[in-house]
Amino acid sequence: MIPGKDSLKTKTSLSAGGKTYAIYSLKKAEERLGDLSKLPVSLKYLLENMLRFEDGRTVTTDMIDAFGTWLKNGGKNPVEIAYRPARVLMQDFTGVPAVVDLAAMRDGLKSLGGDPEKINPQVPVDLVIDHSVMVDYFGSDEAFDKNVKREYERNKERYEFLKWGQGAFENFRVVPPGTGICHQVNLEHLGQTVWTAEYDGETYAYPDTLVGTDSHTTMVNGLSILGWGVGGIEAEAAMLGQPVSMLIPEVIGFRLTGKLPEGATATDLVLTCTKMLRDKGVVGKFVEFFGPGVGNLSLEDQATLGNMSPEFGSTCAFFPVDDETLRYLKTTGRDEDRIELVEAYAKEQGIWRDDSIEPVFTDTLELDLSTVVPVISGPKRPQDKILLTEAPEAFQAALDKEYGMGDQAGKQVAVAGADYTVGHGDVTIAAITSCTNTSNPSVLIAAGLVARKAREKGLKVQPWVKTSLAPGSQVVTDYLEKAGLQDDLDALGFHTVGYGCTTCIGNSGPLPEPISNAINENDLAVASVLSGNRNFEGRISQDIRANFLASPPLVVAYALLGTMTKNITSEPVGQDTDGNDVYLKDIWPTSAEIASIVSECVTREAFIERYADVFKGDEMWQQIEVSGSDTYNWPASTYVANPPYFQGMDARPGDPEPIEGAKILALLGDSVTTDHISPAGAIKDDSPAGSYLQDHQVPEREFNSYGSRRGNHEVMMRGTFANIRIKNHMVPGTEGGITKYNGETMSIYDAAMKHKADGKDLVVFGGSLYGNGSSRDWAAKGTVLLGVKAVIFESVERIHRSNLIGMGVLPLQFKDGDSWESLGLSGDEEITIHGVEDLKPQEELKMSIKMSDGSTKDVMVLARIDTADELDYYRNGGILHYVLRKLAA
Repeated sequence: MIPGKDSLKTKTSLSAGGKTYAIYSLKKAEERLGDLSKLPVSLKYLLENMLRFEDGRTVTTDMIDAFGTWLKNGGKNPVEIAYRPARVLMQDFTGVPAVVDLAAMRDGLKSLGGDPEKINPQVPVDLVIDHSVMVDYFGSDEAFDKNVKREYERNKERYEFLKWGQGAFENFRVVPPGTGICHQVNLEHLGQTVWTAEYDGETYAYPDTLVGTDSHTTMVNGLSILGWGVGGIEAEAAMLGQPVSMLIPEVIGFRLTGKLPEGATATDLVLTCTKMLRDKGVVGKFVEFFGPGVGNLSLEDQATLGNMSPEFGSTCAFFPVDDETLRYLKTTGRDEDRIELVEAYAKEQGIWRDDSIEPVFTDTLELDLSTVVPVISGPKRPQDKILLTEAPEAFQAALDKEYGMGDQAGKQVAVAGADYTVGHGDVTIAAITSCTNTSNPSVLIAAGLVARKAREKGLKVQPWVKTSLAPGSQVVTDYLEKAGLQDDLDALGFHTVGYGCTTCIGNSGPLPEPISNAINENDLAVASVLSGNRNFEGRISQDIRANFLASPPLVVAYALLGTMTKNITSEPVGQDTDGNDVYLKDIWPTSAEIASIVSECVTREAFIERYADVFKGDEMWQQIEVSGSDTYNWPASTYVANPPYFQGMDARPGDPEPIEGAKILALLGDSVTTDHISPAGAIKDDSPAGSYLQDHQVPEREFNSYGSRRGNHEVMMRGTFANIRIKNHMVPGTEGGITKYNGETMSIYDAAMKHKADGKDLVVFGGSLYGNGSSRDWAAKGTVLLGVKAVIFESVERIHRSNLIGMGVLPLQFKDGDSWESLGLSGDEEITIHGVEDLKPQEELKMSIKMSDGSTKDVMVLARIDTADELDYYRNGGILHYVLRKLAA
């Protein structure tokens, strides 16, 4: 950290725990900005950042003054600022391509005559390997060991590369596989709430802030750490010392009152809030929780809410510092000195929660926690809340409207070699998975208690259900084992399959072959129930159409019931050993039972022990051998390859190339997510990516997932726009990554390569909420590698818009209610965008459409390059090219 020039003279000192720290005082800033007590706490973090980095160039006093103005207008006239997070967090799916890019930049800088060792993270970077474990084995005591062994077999080349990066780059640490989910490791160990750094003989204290290459970085908002997900492209720029260009956001205040009632879980609260905030419309905004109800939530509950921020659509979902923050820091083994600093700093800077002061917000909404009832969400969006009492009706509606099978209710088919059948609505995956809930002892212990009570009554999981438990960290196993609950979960098939993000990101592994065959041969709409945060189409399993988010105890209960077509609140979940009906209420734990085990079994000592050697890794990690060179030797690999971004790059950028007579690659509808665009999940043998791997002598058993191969652009570009559920309206009535080339139907990849051979640029049209979902950098990287120059949409999610610019793709937004449908496009048209060469931020451009009959339509579109920094990145062909040229100069 290099502090700025401090023209407002806000630098002062703070004493805490017998130590003295340099800080940038928000109280001193009031001499210029006026009373800041009602500024939202999340914005106080941003303001402190401006004070600390003010240099008169990237951060100016005008930016600082804008926070005083914000208080007067609630953020209605946003001002651009340059924000520098304290650190960067990565998981391996997005981290591998980021390190690939860094390695490629070292090669690129060398070719431009520069010193490759200049390419290093300028801020601390932690990469947690958590996304690579797949649930190949389940339902047995050996599942974890077997899955880890397969993980190392599949990912040997990736792990060699990451271990090389750990040694080659400064400021870069790797948390090895089998440790936990990056967000939970961040919450339990890496995050500090107040960060410190040494500079010129002084210790500076400032708010802990970060960006992460996973949209659920926001989970740590529950620990009063300001962070959010960005694409790998933005994260790489932040790593290399570039500020994150952003507009001071609107802040939506969410007032909480009351207390959760008996029987309601944190998951029910989260899904309720997700629906409320999506309906409110908070895309691109901060959400900050306040009010007396906050004091009735554990920090783990707050983290569960923070985690779901991407599902709201907000940038973050923030909680101020309070006594619960200090309690959690102590429980999770943080140093006493740090805890004393957090308390002193928060109270000095006015970032301590004070219910007597209601901040000024852009807008507010309110929830009485006592009104929360059990819910699930599905079948394909987190915001589609369903009252638990109405789940069968919701599935029947989906069977009719989503899948066109409403007349087939009750359809059952035989499973080869089994004495049972499967049918529409049967639950074939029940997974306690993902960071959303596995940070929260209350719901995991509730799941264990449901398992215990069910086991005592002799209940069994239905045989067609694939069960799994993927704890967020090894501490979870400690407290489940200490309480004896892991034995109960094991008895029902919920053995630990790995410590990582599994089912929630599509690493659910294959269903047993007879069940998969029965589903696909009979076109069944079966279901999954998972305690995750994402249930988009095609994400969980390619065999499963309907996916429902639920609390961990409900996941266990649905595994017993085995179907979404029965009412779990009123019909028996099974029969006991005497043949008596057992209902959900008979196996549901009380809040007192849960609280008693939490207080007894979740201990500071367990956290200290588990995190003592967090970067050491297991024996398999320690045995990986790597070279110590400053540049990577790029061995022949289908996992890691030198990308083409910097090949032939000039030292100076030219003007952006015009977009003239471009062909249309896809016409997409509303809510096309980055899961639809980006390669994700399993690789099919008959797909372009599958053909590529087979051409390189990779057998289908070793295909692994798209996520694990994100370091190889050849695989990834072949899987872009290839989701099995994506609907390209150029080919009506179909699903999957197909399009038309000169009237012939083929894969999107094949058509893109033919257009490239013809010398034609490409464009893609979308609808509203284009690119919502995970912060997937490959949704932008794959787009540009296919030859797409512009994407035109009705509205767009924040991260994906930024990523498109970061890769040199022009994002354009329709105006005045226009859409590709209202313009009558079929995909045969040619598109010209006028004025690209001398583009300005937020400029309106003319788009000329040459129709198939030879006529022309002209419409105005808005260039969604919002800031001057974004324009610099676009003009350079991307943010990495911009950084590389600056370093070379």
